[in-house]
Amino acid sequence: MNSPSASSPSPQSDPITVRTVEQAADVKTFVNLAWAMNKGDPWWVPPLKTEVHGLLDPRTNPWFEHGEARLFLAERRGRPVGRISAQVDRLVLEAPHEQGGGPGTGHWGMFEAADAEVAEALLAAAEGWLRERGMTRSMGPFSLSIWDEPGLLVKGFDHSPTVMMGHNKPDYEAWVEAAGYHGVKDLMTYELDVTQTMPPLVQRIVAMGERNQRIRVRKVDKSRFDEEVAIILGILNDAWGNNWGFIPLTDAEIAYAGKKLKPIVFEDLIRIAELDPGTEPGAGFEPVAFMITLPDLNELTRDFDGRLFPFNWAKLLWRLRSPKVKTMRVPLMGVVRRLQSSRLASQLAFMMIEYIRRDAIAHYGAVRGEIGWILDDNVGMRSIAETIESRVNRVYRIYEKAL
Repeated sequence: MNSPSASSPSPQSDPITVRTVEQAADVKTFVNLAWAMNKGDPWWVPPLKTEVHGLLDPRTNPWFEHGEARLFLAERRGRPVGRISAQVDRLVLEAPHEQGGGPGTGHWGMFEAADAEVAEALLAAAEGWLRERGMTRSMGPFSLSIWDEPGLLVKGFDHSPTVMMGHNKPDYEAWVEAAGYHGVKDLMTYELDVTQTMPPLVQRIVAMGERNQRIRVRKVDKSRFDEEVAIILGILNDAWGNNWGFIPLTDAEIAYAGKKLKPIVFEDLIRIAELDPGTEPGAGFEPVAFMITLPDLNELTRDFDGRLFPFNWAKLLWRLRSPKVKTMRVPLMGVVRRLQSSRLASQLAFMMIEYIRRDAIAHYGAVRGEIGWILDDNVGMRSIAETIESRVNRVYRIYEKAL
């Protein structure tokens, strides 16, 4: 730590105090700190404060039914200069070690820091809390889980994140690594110009699929929302079951996510692919793949500065009636495991991508698409993204450290 100057002390020379969040006022400070830390960054998008408070509240977020978290604030001269969460998730502890879980695996996240000294103090506090609970490995950032905002942004600081993706200062990478962390997994997003037609190869594959009477690609039916959600999650659990970091959502979490996502679900932006496994076309179709696309909600809420009340909720409802956005994000896509690595899997994926691309342009005015995140070792999905001539635009890194 630098020595203080006799004439004009440097704020960074003052001692750092890290304390736990105990009161409602502390939670408010914890949430609001993101505004101070990201002030002046033109690419940071203020999250809706009600959403962040809901994420951190055990009374509303069913993650706390199987997870425990502790929030920390770092202060200098009584002023907040950083924050971090530390958490232990029972479902992560039960997951296989090779998939990023297992006994002794603790997480941290919700990370913001004014400088390297603050970052060091915050990570040490999180690690200490994890050690007290018998954890032997610290991994992060997860804010709070793999299903929220995982990973530290290490590439792609020159543009804003899409809905449900994080953004942080470039300095954080060096500060985390200086604390002894090393990267274990990269999560990548791919972007493409959706106004451009698909490459000729993809067009031929889609056309072949359209002639195949055993294949049917349909829009979701929002009037049967719960049933459609069950179909999609059934495919997801099968398709993603062996993926690194995968933690199945509980029934309560499914209901919680469905309630939050339903207002931004549009039938022509979500497709379910069905296959007739019988020998005769039309004998019976079963769901085998899905693709979820969401309009970039960040474009619709950026001017709210995180405030939904008293009047912005009405603005948002109005904007969601017929949203016009430049960017569409594909957060989830999956094909049942028995079809993975087959040409049929790629064909179904290309068909869903093409159908949604057309509707995204025609009905929402989209010009850009973002796919991901995609794990760095997910060869199949990376191949699909590259075949449609998309490129990596952002990389988020998961770090770990032995305790």
